[in-house]
Amino acid sequence: MFSDKRFHQYSLSNVPKDVLSGLIVGVIAIPLGMAFAIASGVKPEYGIYTTIVAGILISLFGGSKYQIGGPTGAFIPILFGIVMTYGYENLLIAGFLAGIMLLLMGIFKLGSLIKFIPRPVTIGFTTGIAITIFTGQIASFLGLTGIKKHEEFINNLKEIIIHLDSINLLSILTAVICLATIILTPKIAPKVPGPLIGLVVSTMIATLFFPNQVATIGTAYGEIPSTLPKLHIPDLSVEMIITLIKPAFVIAMLGGIESLLSAVVADGMTNSKHNSNKELIGQGIANMVTPLFGGIPATGAIARTATNIKNGAVSPLSGIIHGVVVLLVLLFFAPFASYIPLASMAPILMVVAWNMSERKVFAYILKTKSTDSLVLVVTFLLTVFVNLTTAVEVGLVMAAVLFTMRMSNLMTTAKALPNLQHKHAKVEPQIVSESHDCPQISIYNVEGPLFFGAAQTFETSIMNTINYRPKILLLRMSRVPFMDTTGEANLASIVSHFSKNGIVIISGINEQPKNVLVSTGLYEVIGQEHFFAHTGDAIQFALSQLEQNKCLGCKHFAFKECKKLSASEVMDSSKQKLSATY
Repeated sequence: MFSDKRFHQYSLSNVPKDVLSGLIVGVIAIPLGMAFAIASGVKPEYGIYTTIVAGILISLFGGSKYQIGGPTGAFIPILFGIVMTYGYENLLIAGFLAGIMLLLMGIFKLGSLIKFIPRPVTIGFTTGIAITIFTGQIASFLGLTGIKKHEEFINNLKEIIIHLDSINLLSILTAVICLATIILTPKIAPKVPGPLIGLVVSTMIATLFFPNQVATIGTAYGEIPSTLPKLHIPDLSVEMIITLIKPAFVIAMLGGIESLLSAVVADGMTNSKHNSNKELIGQGIANMVTPLFGGIPATGAIARTATNIKNGAVSPLSGIIHGVVVLLVLLFFAPFASYIPLASMAPILMVVAWNMSERKVFAYILKTKSTDSLVLVVTFLLTVFVNLTTAVEVGLVMAAVLFTMRMSNLMTTAKALPNLQHKHAKVEPQIVSESHDCPQISIYNVEGPLFFGAAQTFETSIMNTINYRPKILLLRMSRVPFMDTTGEANLASIVSHFSKNGIVIISGINEQPKNVLVSTGLYEVIGQEHFFAHTGDAIQFALSQLEQNKCLGCKHFAFKECKKLSASEVMDSSKQKLSATY
């Protein structure tokens, strides 16, 4: 383990720092693990198992020094939906399959692809998940009874409204005590974990002053066993894999996004650099092993990772210790967890939802009133009212389409001529007019990426603005950074059209577009002699190809040589050098 690069320059003097941070994060992780499991529709001990097994494995095999792994709030809507649809046993299989996917993503070095997911999509679904988590705890906060859990957000709201007459004031009191303690603890004692203190204080008050008056973990789920479950190999079949492949993929994608976002946050806090592919491998191993012990899917936990750093963590050892701490608590204190009121768990998750809501960033993106705002709102609404899978799919497609539209708008194709009033005779579009335009040479400034979203506009812009057949078409392409095969096809169409009666020449072409033309053979069709590094050289060549009898009497004077040509003064190009300062 200590040959790991993450332990570079590690010494025994660092061990106490890792032990302290691991202890603190482990204590914080206990109530969160149980709360996330309950909200996901499974027993609270499964959240503890996940915290132990996944927490240790992610720290052992991951790519970040400071990452704390375990169950997270982001998974709640997905896992709840899978449990409701397929059952707990199949959730374990889906988690195992997701682990395989994450492992393969890391092996094939796909970690860097996560950065291509647009921020409005991640903020949209994160805020949507926060809303779902928050509203999902209202029933426990109010102590409502007879509530049936549904996968749909609207149906869950209806259940709350229908059962409002069953409000338990003692549950509300318990929840308020816990919430107040969570909020006040950081202000009074910043190093003390608020969720744990809130849980202990509210549980003690409920147990001492109104026992058996509010629902507890024990009454709802039975006593939590004080041991890890035995190793259980899931019963895999081809049919089951096909059935669960889609939910497994959603778990893998969200797990990958969440873990790498957490690692990036850790990098920003510590000025370090994580290995994204190794992190995915660690996440994959953890999610393959955790279901074997009854645990639910896990990923990097941003809040716990940040807490780990703030408390002085130096290496992954703190994450391993955090898992060991949770294991020791399970072994020695598990029976006491049965007394925890469900009303005490609700505020913990509500605070988690509030903290993960990204409300400030959400409002900021909305204020831009841009296409990003639209992607954000659509992703958010679909996450809340449909499901996360649909939200991410639609959000990504919308972002891609809108991005393509924006990029296509950057493509401009404008007819241009040298500005003879400029000392360098700069080629500009605004000086072209009906009375000032060379009949034999057409110059176009082409700017922007020449790809499938803009290629048609590029071709039609040229074809529609030329109402005669010039002898030479000069395309200035120094500001075309990229060309795809669609752009190449439209350029080929233009070349085919003009080559019948004239010549196409190109100046300033960049390396990537040039490589595309070479690979398709269009470079050879145009002819190497028709490519020029500078516009001045291209214009010099174009002028040498003119039909000079057509220049006689021309009053356009597009080029500085035109006065001589118009006056029938024959230019000897071998003896006179044309200006190359265009």
